[in-house]
Amino acid sequence: MAPGVTLERRDDRVAVVRIDNPKVNALSASVLDELAAVFSTLHADPPGAVVVTGGERIFSAGAEVREFEGPEKAAEVTERFHRTLDLVASLPRMTIAAICGYALGGGLELALACDMRIAGRSARLGLPEILLGIIPGGGGTQRLPRLVGPAKAKEMIVTGRQVTAEEAASAGLVNEVVDDAEVLGRALELAGELARGPLVAQALAKRAVDEGLDLGLEEGLHLERELFVDVFGTEDAREGIASFLQSGPGKATFRGR
Repeated sequence: MAPGVTLERRDDRVAVVRIDNPKVNALSASVLDELAAVFSTLHADPPGAVVVTGGERIFSAGAEVREFEGPEKAAEVTERFHRTLDLVASLPRMTIAAICGYALGGGLELALACDMRIAGRSARLGLPEILLGIIPGGGGTQRLPRLVGPAKAKEMIVTGRQVTAEEAASAGLVNEVVDDAEVLGRALELAGELARGPLVAQALAKRAVDEGLDLGLEEGLHLERELFVDVFGTEDAREGIASFLQSGPGKATFRGR
């Protein structure tokens, strides 16, 4: 890949996707296209888990504002963001955003498209588009309220204010807060644990939650029943149940099949 987005596949089956677009890791059209290409590759050959990261001082400051040139260009920008971040969100593996420094606008929307978020203590997260007289266009108005509820999401969106890592954790926006120097290491540790787990069951659980959020309760429960039956056809389910009956919980060795 050209500079902008890099992909590293590690020996522990963890893939690391890094935004590398100095100075602020802006998600320009070209960077978004590279990110889409990387996640298309991951869809074709899924790893065990994925960590998405930026630099040590900034995750991503968001879209390239110089590309905002009126309604027609805005339509291209939002379409590109949605197409790319939908690829991130729909990967049948767990994805973890490792957030150091600022995750703003489209940068936060990228983190929201991941399944989990680990933030450093100095991290600042926000959707400041309103300060430009516009609204989020990369999924923020939809993914943020699904995490923090509509009232908190509206407050963040209409004020454009940045929240601290601790406030984000309290609101359910991030899963863990660690020292800045430990962010990537903790994300890789968690991803490694997930990569050693029952990958098909993880994918089905992710699907049940994500698709269930868009359904009524009765339909969501029906989806859960279907996927619960499906998972019993996997090698990992057979191994996990046999191991539990023989040795108790937590002893199974999963193969991801």
